[in-house]
Amino acid sequence: MKKYYCVVCQWVYDPAIGDPDGGIAPGTAFEDIPDDWVCPLCGVGKDQFEEVVE
Repeated sequence: MKKYYCVVCQWVYDPAIGDPDGGIAPGTAFEDIPDDWVCPLCGVGKDQFEEVVE
């Protein structure tokens, strides 16, 4: 699964880890995260995330 990063604060969403504090279980693809989820570090929405290109 692809990783995504916040363009505001550079926090990386790794689907292998998820966002347990935000209610997102490990193994959840970024596309499957609810639209009202926000970055746990700076609070911006999913629209401020871009795919990590490795």
